[in-house]
Amino acid sequence: MDTSFALTLQIVLTVLAGVTAQVIGEVARVPSIIFLLLFGIGLGPDGIGLLHPQDLGIGLEVIVALSVALILFEGGLSLELSELGQVSNSLRNLVTIGIFVTLIGGGMAAHWLGEFPWSLAFLYASLIVVTGPTVIGPLLRQVAVDRKVATLLEGEGVLIDPIGAILAVVVLDIILNGDADPTTVVGGLILRLSIGTLIGIVGGGLMGLLLKQASFLGEDLRNLVVLAGLWGLFGLAQSIRSEAGLMTAVVAGMMVRWLSVPDERLLRRFKGQLTVLAVSVLFILLAADLSIASVFALGQGAVLTVLMLMVVVRPVNVWLCTRSSDLNWRQKLFLGWVAPRGIVSASVASLFAILLTERGISGGEAIKALVFLTIIMTVMVQGLTARFVAGWLGITKAAAVGAVIVGCSPLSLLIARLIKEYGDPVVIIDTNDAACDAAEKEGIELLISSALDRDVLERAGLDKAGTFLAMTKNGEVNAVVAQRALEEFQPARVVAVVPQEKSLGDLPNQGQLKGAQTPRLALRQWNAYLSDGEVRLGETWLRQENSQLQQAHLATLVDNGALVPLLVERDDALRVALGQDRWEVGDRLIYLWHDSKPKLLRQLAGGIQPTRLTLETLPVVEAVPPAPKESLAETAIAATLVSEGPVSSDSR
Repeated sequence: MDTSFALTLQIVLTVLAGVTAQVIGEVARVPSIIFLLLFGIGLGPDGIGLLHPQDLGIGLEVIVALSVALILFEGGLSLELSELGQVSNSLRNLVTIGIFVTLIGGGMAAHWLGEFPWSLAFLYASLIVVTGPTVIGPLLRQVAVDRKVATLLEGEGVLIDPIGAILAVVVLDIILNGDADPTTVVGGLILRLSIGTLIGIVGGGLMGLLLKQASFLGEDLRNLVVLAGLWGLFGLAQSIRSEAGLMTAVVAGMMVRWLSVPDERLLRRFKGQLTVLAVSVLFILLAADLSIASVFALGQGAVLTVLMLMVVVRPVNVWLCTRSSDLNWRQKLFLGWVAPRGIVSASVASLFAILLTERGISGGEAIKALVFLTIIMTVMVQGLTARFVAGWLGITKAAAVGAVIVGCSPLSLLIARLIKEYGDPVVIIDTNDAACDAAEKEGIELLISSALDRDVLERAGLDKAGTFLAMTKNGEVNAVVAQRALEEFQPARVVAVVPQEKSLGDLPNQGQLKGAQTPRLALRQWNAYLSDGEVRLGETWLRQENSQLQQAHLATLVDNGALVPLLVERDDALRVALGQDRWEVGDRLIYLWHDSKPKLLRQLAGGIQPTRLTLETLPVVEAVPPAPKESLAETAIAATLVSEGPVSSDSR
C-alpha cells in the first residue's frame, strides 16, 4: 500500500473514531474519554490492528505538542477570572503546595506499592499531578455542583496542567543527566514558568489588542489569526526553553479573555470545537499506541498505587490546601474524591516513553502503562460516581427557579408579576428608560442595560434562574441574546420568542440555538389586548381522566391564537410555559385568554363573567387544589369549539 495513502487512512480513521466516541459519550452522558480509550485500544495493534500511530514517526510528537497547546489555550480562554477570585487562596495552594504533595505521595506509592525504582516512581508522580480541563469540564457539565466547587476544579484543571508538565520535564532532565540537586529542580521549574508567563502576557496582550482594533478582519479570519498567533507564541517559547510554551498557551488565553475582545463568544466556540477535535485525535492515537500487555504486566501493585492516589493522597492534598478556606467538609470531600487525569498526562507520558527508550533507559513503557491505568481508573471510578457522590453530600446546585426576562412590555410585565407573586425571583432587562415607570409600578426589578453584557446577566442572577426568556419585539435580538445566555450560563431553560410575522428561517443564528425553544407569538397583538383590557386570566389542572382531550384542546386554542399559556406549576415549582406544547397530568396551567366573543361567552357561561384584566387590577393567582369541573376555566377548556375559540357551557 502506498505510504501516503496509508498515513491518510490512519488520520481519517482516527478522526472518525474520535468523533464517534464523542457522540456516544454525549448521548450516554458519561465522560467521552472512556469511549476514546476503548476505541483507541480496540483499533490499535492490540485490537483489530487498523491504527499504527508509530507509523507517524516524529509527526506524532508534533501533533501532540500543537494539540496540547491548543487545549491549554482554550482552557485559559474559558476561565472566568472574576469567579476565580472567590477561591483564589485555595486555588493557589492546589497549584503550588498541592503539586508537591501529590509528587511526594505519588512517588512513595509507586515505589513501595508499584515496586518502581525511586527515579521512575517520581517521574510517574510528576506526570499525574495534573487533572485537566478536558476531563473536568465535561464532568461538571453532567454533574451540577455548587459553583464554588466547580470554579475551584475548573481553575485547578487549567492552571495545573502547564505547571505539572514542566515539573515532569525537569524530573526527566534529572533522570537523563543525573543531576539531582534540589536547586536545579526548583530553578528549572521557575525559569520555564517565568519565560512562558512573560511571553504569554505580552503575546496574548498584543493578540487581544489586535482583535479589538482590527475591525476590518472578518469573523473566520479573526479566529485563524488567533490560532496562528497561539502556535507562533508557543513555538517562540519552546525555542527559548523546552516546555515553556505550555505556560505561554494558558496565559495567552487568559489575557485574551481578560481584554474582552469583540465577538469573544465566537472565538471561544471556534477554539472549543478545535479542542474537542484535538482531544479526540490525541486520545485515539495515544491509546492505540498503548500495549495492553504492559498494563497487565504491572500487576496488583499498580492498582494499589492508583487507589492510594485516589483515596489517600488526593484527600490529604485537598485538606492541606483548603484548611483556611470557607469550604465546608462536604465540599472538601467532593474535591478530594474528584481528580480524574486527562490528556496532558497521557501525551507527556507517551513522549517520555519514546525519549527514555531512545536513551536506552528501561522503564519508559511501564511508566506509560501506569499513567494510562491511572487515567482509566480515575475517569471510570470518579467520573461515573461523581453525580452520586455530589447528591449524597448534598452539594448539587439548588433547583433553578424564577426567570430573567429581556424586554419590558405589558406581556412580560404580566409574566414577571405572576412569578414574583408566586414567591420566585424575577428580573427584567431592557434598554429603554421609559420601561422604568411600568416596572416600578408593578414592583419588578428592572435593569436598564444590554442583555448581551455578561456582567448584566450575572447581576440579574441568570446563573440561578430557571428560565431565560427573550421576548422583545425583535426576533433577531431575541435569538442573539438567547444564544449569549446559552454560551455563558447554560440556564435550565431558554426561550427566544419569535414574532408571528417572522419565520424561524429568518433568524440569522437559528441553527446555533440548540437547547432553546423558539415559540411563535403575536406579541404586538397580545400586548395590545393587555393594554386595552381585552383578555382574561384563566387556570386549569390537567386531570388523568381527560388529559388527552385537554391537551388537544389547548393545542388548538394556542394554534388559533385564542390562548397563550403563560406559566405552568409542576411538582411545586413554577416555570414559564411559552414554547411548551405538551403538559403532564397534574400540571396547573395559567393562561391568557382573548375575549373575542364576550356576549356569547356570557350567555354560555350562565351569566358568570370573569374579571376583566388590566395590569393594575390583575388578581394574585395562588396555588389552589384542582378546580371543580363546574369552574369557568375548566369548562371553557373542556367545551372548546375548534372553529369558534374558547367558550363555556351553561349546562352544568
